[in-house]
Amino acid sequence: MTTPASPIAGDFFLAPIGGWVGASIAIGQFLNGDGFRKYQHAGIYLGDGKTVEAMPGGAIQGSIEHYKPESLMWSSGIILLSHDQRAKICQLAKQEIGTPYSFVDYLSLALARFGMRPQWLKNYVANSQHMICSQLVDQCYFAAGVHLFDDGRIDGDVTPADLVNLLLSKTV
Repeated sequence: MTTPASPIAGDFFLAPIGGWVGASIAIGQFLNGDGFRKYQHAGIYLGDGKTVEAMPGGAIQGSIEHYKPESLMWSSGIILLSHDQRAKICQLAKQEIGTPYSFVDYLSLALARFGMRPQWLKNYVANSQHMICSQLVDQCYFAAGVHLFDDGRIDGDVTPADLVNLLLSKTV
């Protein structure tokens, strides 16, 4: 996927990440049935080079400059948004800054894939107020009235690879 000439505020992006964290997420996504994807991270673009991203230390306002432009996948032109939806997504994303991260959500996603997730864990993921990067994207879009997934998944059951697969399914 190529980088759009000018991403628009409210778009989401996917990025590869290196090191043991990126490798762990890639393996987890594979075990989750998503296949090996080169993207292990997602965030929301605010405009002016600013992003909101869930990170292990909590959600932050970051910079798109931390990524190589050619390595990114964008929702631009694939997920169509109104001006009002874009503004709402950005507003909601900014409100998530500081939201704690949750490695437990990765465990939940893996257990769900194998049909072994207990109800208490489902409840924890849906109600914990913790988020991984792809959950932050999905949550902000959903709260702005944009339903990225209509397959009956519970709140929080979204990986970066799910977002990749969504974009790829809409470009075929």
